[in-house]
Amino acid sequence: MPTTTSSRFAALTARLPEGLRTGYWTRVVPVLALLATVTHIPSFLRPVWSPDEGYLASEARMLSDGGVLYDTVVDRKPPLLPWLYEACFAVFGSLSLWPLRVLAIVAHLVTAVLLASIARGRWGDKAGAAAGALYLLISIGLSPEDTQAATFEVFMLPAMVAAFRYAERRRWLAAGIAVAVCSLTKQTGGAVLLPVLWMLLQDARQRGVPWRSALGKIGFGFALPIALVAAILTKPKGFLFWVVTGSGDYASLDGSWWQMIGRALGNSAILLAACLGFVLPLARRLWLKYRGGRAVPTAGTAHGSVGDLWVWLFSSVVAVCTGFHFFGHYYLQLMPPLVLLGTGAVSVSGVRWKPVLSYSTVASLAFFVLAVAWPGEQMSQTTQVATAVAERSTPNDTVLVWGMHPELYWLSDRRPATRYLTAGFLTNFSGGKSSADVGPQYSVPDAWQTFDQEMAKGLPEIVVDDSGNAPYQPELVPTIENMLDSHYEVIGAYGDTMVYRLRK
Repeated sequence: MPTTTSSRFAALTARLPEGLRTGYWTRVVPVLALLATVTHIPSFLRPVWSPDEGYLASEARMLSDGGVLYDTVVDRKPPLLPWLYEACFAVFGSLSLWPLRVLAIVAHLVTAVLLASIARGRWGDKAGAAAGALYLLISIGLSPEDTQAATFEVFMLPAMVAAFRYAERRRWLAAGIAVAVCSLTKQTGGAVLLPVLWMLLQDARQRGVPWRSALGKIGFGFALPIALVAAILTKPKGFLFWVVTGSGDYASLDGSWWQMIGRALGNSAILLAACLGFVLPLARRLWLKYRGGRAVPTAGTAHGSVGDLWVWLFSSVVAVCTGFHFFGHYYLQLMPPLVLLGTGAVSVSGVRWKPVLSYSTVASLAFFVLAVAWPGEQMSQTTQVATAVAERSTPNDTVLVWGMHPELYWLSDRRPATRYLTAGFLTNFSGGKSSADVGPQYSVPDAWQTFDQEMAKGLPEIVVDDSGNAPYQPELVPTIENMLDSHYEVIGAYGDTMVYRLRK
């Protein structure tokens, strides 16, 4: 029987096309898949890496229990990733995020393969393989909380790179659809529309072809998926408010400028350290161009120019700066255009690939070790609080977490008492905000009226005050202070987190 099975497998393999059996992609893709898996093994070492994961997990449970997105379940982000979390929970259960971590690895792999395809078309086979490998090596080149989590930017990148690749091949309708998918994962993903339109303009100039038809295809491909989601799959008014118009105060210049600048420079420096292997050759090319006063030859590129890549990088920088928060995971959007620019610079210069790949490998190993050894004090405290909440309540009870750690809902397996999973919706608090811009008066419009209606239906059994010394602590928010004083008693303290239970 083993011999027969082996011979049948060999016969089936022999029927495959030569290119599939021994071709470029059959050699490159398995290596990239292995590299994607190895670099993101640390993602499985923690139940939750970031509050964004905790928010998505809690949100997905609410949706599974019959919640309505942008109504009884609210989020400032587009709907694709919450729906993906909900789908994974429906299939695999909601006790672990491992299915999402696997899908995140797949997303990284798809991004790497698409980058390899772009680089191969411009600079050859070796450049293609190098681009895919470089992306995966630097994909963990930030704080582990930003790179090992299954969050919006990770799942946005495949559609973003696909939009660029489709535009590069003049498949304008597909490019528009990819931009829409990217935008429906995270709003700033729509920035890739700028290089897509740039390539359309350059194509019209160089080939002298009409551009209106192509522009119409891009517009139709972009508008149709968004209209479908907004008008049919969600509530149009809620979608418009929460995804488009309702984040003005959150994405504002008001805040601690020194904290903003420090975070921006810090994360930029970390990413630069991860990318230094190919950023130095890129900087050298730019310096030679500046000193020579003329364009540096770009032999080997089918396009004769990398202007579209610079436009892509510029649009990504604008996206990272939007909202002026400069969180580390925002910087993932910079990686694809940086990798392609660096790959091009190495490919057309005298720099050898070995030192570039060697440095990137060593840097990646350092970030891998950092992720494995990342301090877990905050996670330990969060787990203790979640355990205490679960022990002092029943599955039918509701919980209110007054803070910025929505993962407590998911870890304790308790239903939120409100649609506002963080205190940010009710106080406008976020990283980098100054205390002058935080308070009930800066809440999302009508949020406190909605919150009062929710509390009138039944007070939560447990309240977790996770505010610490933040500018939204209960003493500064009369509604929360009065509720705790009138109806609750302290049953536990864990660091700066207080746990209250409803008085009987």
